[in-house]
Amino acid sequence: MAYSKLGEMLEKGEFILTGELEPEKTCDLSHTIHEAEEMAPYVVAANVTDSPLGIVTINSMAASHIIQRETGLEVIWQLTVRDVNKLGIAGMIMGGHALGIRNVLSLTGDHPAMGDIPETKPVFDLDSATLCKLVREMVDEGKINGAEIECPPTLHVGAAANPNADPMGAEVLKIGRKAKAGAEFIQTQVVYDLDRTIEFLREIKKYNVPVLLGIFPMKSYGIAKGFDEFVPGVSVPKDILAKWKSIKKEISDKKEQKKAYDQANYEFFNPFITELRKKDLLEGIHCMAVHYPRIFPKLQKVIDDTS
Repeated sequence: MAYSKLGEMLEKGEFILTGELEPEKTCDLSHTIHEAEEMAPYVVAANVTDSPLGIVTINSMAASHIIQRETGLEVIWQLTVRDVNKLGIAGMIMGGHALGIRNVLSLTGDHPAMGDIPETKPVFDLDSATLCKLVREMVDEGKINGAEIECPPTLHVGAAANPNADPMGAEVLKIGRKAKAGAEFIQTQVVYDLDRTIEFLREIKKYNVPVLLGIFPMKSYGIAKGFDEFVPGVSVPKDILAKWKSIKKEISDKKEQKKAYDQANYEFFNPFITELRKKDLLEGIHCMAVHYPRIFPKLQKVIDDTS
């Protein structure tokens, strides 16, 4: 049964494009709402992040509700097990439903020691697989720990995967555990290595869970360099860094520079996604390029070209 547009498209087997919104340390969501409005014509739904890198931001459930209410764009509420115990998470799942949220992404969450309040005590009462199981119990059985829920929530739950994990086999087993727990879709971390991506996607295909490949189009050389240096577990290929650096160096006009970055992203991702779709390894794309909504028309063209 489908509870959302995302759920309907997953059920029908249609190719999906999702985006990502990253509310910041603020009570004013006007900038995030503007980005949501810009990407809305192109994406099925957009993730709303939950204090990434352990840096405190506005509550993701509240932000998800406000964004969906103000823009009409369907959201995927990112929920981490880092900050709240099982009792609190169960209450939040019911609260999310009451606020009109119908998609949730189960995540472990980055450790607070990485963030801006490192003295924070982490919880981790559940893990991302047992959170998937909790959602499915509440939705499918209408129960929590055997106790009836008067009006059960209706939510689709997804999980994350990391194709860059080493060893790969351990990550594949984790995905199997999440699939068994009831994950209805997988969004991967960002990956640039085509051969590794093919190997990973072939390994997890046996679990029969739709996969949305995580990509990170980079809107400037500074973003590309920072992503390569500071994001754990991801390396931007040297030829891409060189290309982005040459755009910055050779094109002084800012408007033309933006066009060049957009085109360079299209030229990289078009053959990448084409190859994966030819091999029937993808059900969609998850674009994590926050604060870069102008890239979505190019991504839609990639999808159209590879269909």
